[in-house]
Amino acid sequence: MKSIFDAVSLNCSKLVTQYYSTSFSLATKMLAPSIRGDIYNIYGFVRFADEIVDSFHDYDKLYLLNKFEKDLQEALEQKISLNPILNSFQHTFHKYGIPRHLVSAFLKSMRMDLEKKIRLTDIQYQEYIYGSADVVGLMCLKVFVKGDELEYQKLKPSAMALGSAFQKVNFLRDLKTDFKDLNRTYFPNTDLHDLTEEDKNKIVEQIKADFKLGYSGIVQLPTEAKFGVYTAYRYYFKLLKKLQDTPSSKIMCGRIRISNLDKFRLLIKSYINYKLKLV
Repeated sequence: MKSIFDAVSLNCSKLVTQYYSTSFSLATKMLAPSIRGDIYNIYGFVRFADEIVDSFHDYDKLYLLNKFEKDLQEALEQKISLNPILNSFQHTFHKYGIPRHLVSAFLKSMRMDLEKKIRLTDIQYQEYIYGSADVVGLMCLKVFVKGDELEYQKLKPSAMALGSAFQKVNFLRDLKTDFKDLNRTYFPNTDLHDLTEEDKNKIVEQIKADFKLGYSGIVQLPTEAKFGVYTAYRYYFKLLKKLQDTPSSKIMCGRIRISNLDKFRLLIKSYINYKLKLV
């Protein structure tokens, strides 16, 4: 039965989320059950594409990404795929009317990651951030507002800003892996051979500005989505604060993390703030 296959597909996307990101998985669990599965479906799709360009070093990445994109196009056209991740994503794509150009922009940024070296100009940086982060926030927003176009347009700037903030925090946290292992430089006009405190603090202030705009949208989200997105916001903002307090030399030496105990404390504080209507 198709319904059984769709259920299996959804569970695959949920499993991908749980295995690849404990923090995002935790935040997603705070969403209402009515929309939770669709966020798993979006995450599974973007994670698989990202995994191709970031991890499969012993394989032909271009071939794999081309095949993934071809399978995606067929899934969107036929409304079914034997790839369970793409099958679950196409379901969410059609259910909420996710614009095709968001998907195209995301895949374009993934292709930028296939280049051996990335030295982004300011314009390229904005284009990459839009495709790799902003559009993911917009896909999720389509789910949060249940396809309501007026609400989508109203909250679009804040959703893009929040997506940007999350991605930039990831960039700052993963400087060692991106720069030393993958030979990528995402932050323009920054010498990562000698990252100074001034350089780091400029990046931090840019991210804080994105968070400020992003938060203005969180407080306007529907009840089904607000607590889950707020939980993710609190986690990433705490991670940014930890990066701000870490010397730039240490950021280049390892990956900064939030302990499981701190994640649990953060969840409790987020829940209290939410119940007291402080958000």
